[in-house]
Amino acid sequence: MNSDSRGNHYAHLLIAGLLGWVIPGAGHFYIGERVRAAVIFVAVALTFLTGLWVGSVGVIDPVHGKLPYAGQIMNTPAVVAIGHLTRSGHYPVYGRPNEIGQIYTSISGLLNLLCIVNAVYLAQVKRRGQEGATA
Repeated sequence: MNSDSRGNHYAHLLIAGLLGWVIPGAGHFYIGERVRAAVIFVAVALTFLTGLWVGSVGVIDPVHGKLPYAGQIMNTPAVVAIGHLTRSGHYPVYGRPNEIGQIYTSISGLLNLLCIVNAVYLAQVKRRGQEGATA
């Protein structure tokens, strides 16, 4: 494999990973795993939206909830925009709804991180399979 081919290969893996972060399941869609992409999108989105429904948008709190925010940010870069909105403290959430909402939104982010890693892995395996077939 020459250096130009290697660069294209790494770009392919990077695109699969970034797409999977921007839109859950998009990395799998990019590599041709359409059904898996739909399942990932529905699972991650419903888990994240359930957390927002239980605790409101205030559960995304980059100031007071740094640990849950680290998991939440794995959902999509849009979480950064929501975190910027809630940074002012105008969306307070207390007690059990806050905890449950943070748990759901964080778990959905960690689930999406696993799916991103899987998309990059599958892109690697598929690319190697194509190279082996042409060699």
